[in-house]
Amino acid sequence: MSADRWLADTRTSYDTVAVSYADQLREALAGAPYLRAALALFADLVRTAGGGPVADVGCGPGHVTAHLHELGVDAFGIDLSPAMIDVARRDHPHLRFEVGSMTDLDLTDASVVGLLAFWSLIHVPDEAVPTVFGHFRRVLRPGGPLLLGFHVGDESRLKTQGYGGHPMNVHVHRRRPGQVTAWLRDAGFTVEAHMLIAPDESVPGAVLFARRQS
Repeated sequence: MSADRWLADTRTSYDTVAVSYADQLREALAGAPYLRAALALFADLVRTAGGGPVADVGCGPGHVTAHLHELGVDAFGIDLSPAMIDVARRDHPHLRFEVGSMTDLDLTDASVVGLLAFWSLIHVPDEAVPTVFGHFRRVLRPGGPLLLGFHVGDESRLKTQGYGGHPMNVHVHRRRPGQVTAWLRDAGFTVEAHMLIAPDESVPGAVLFARRQS
């Protein structure tokens, strides 16, 4: 599938479900202690790196961006879906949100001290991941921390409906931490840790900490 096609399908799908998605995820972190712990550690790493702007790439309705802000992080959000950005700005008017794509980040080189992609890589096909990670490295300062969250597995599936029964047309890619680690190393990152979440569930999650090499 061409980049234009999957990006357009992802944008349209999340424009369609934006309000329902935000309603369902608004309190999601309250019931996710391990994700909150990962975000708290990421905030500490940002402070240790000297502080500064942090990009939440694929921010959706902005609930994670807002949580990082509550932890004292100067976080801003970027999302492919204009409707998601509208919802994020509505729900968090004190924060900065922008429409943009992780495949072509409109950020200056070395302009952020940290970068987060929390379950926003799941619609990116394998062949586009190296390009995305190249942009992540480019915009991060040397030594800046990166936090990724993703579904774990070996398959992809087409999602045609979700979040209130609205139509969608996106592929959801599940990946092993080892594969993500290999892509990150090739892109110039040092991988420092990863944690498997709910390993006995049908679709476990993973969070992975990395750092841009100098």
